[in-house]
Amino acid sequence: WWNSASLVIRARLVAARLEDDKAEDILSIDLAGKSPIADVMIVASGRSQRHVSALSDHVARALKEAGVSDIRVEGLPNADWVLIDARDIIVHIFRPEVRAFYNLERIWAGDVRPAQAAADEAQAHEIPAHESPVGAPDRD
Repeated sequence: WWNSASLVIRARLVAARLEDDKAEDILSIDLAGKSPIADVMIVASGRSQRHVSALSDHVARALKEAGVSDIRVEGLPNADWVLIDARDIIVHIFRPEVRAFYNLERIWAGDVRPAQAAADEAQAHEIPAHESPVGAPDRD
């Protein structure tokens, strides 16, 4: 499912940041070989416009700190739906009712995976912990 160690590390970083900031319904969608726009799409929900805005800011900042350049963020300041384009990873953060309306998961139905399952698979591919800036996200 994952095509490179650095992609796995960045996707785990995004998932962990979203988990830490209490995003809801985080899903990873494999786009590799299916779309030229990215290899992975991560979809999450925030509880309010303020929460979506904060999640977006924290994810973009974490990616920049990890060395990802040319990050584009669209959808602010309205923050109903924010798109973060980090080249091979696309992150969509929605308010729940906006996410339900657009239902991106339906479009990619066969490729939707809970973020924890994606992290577990990445770990199964033996990516050394010392190469990852974060561990796999914990589910309480």
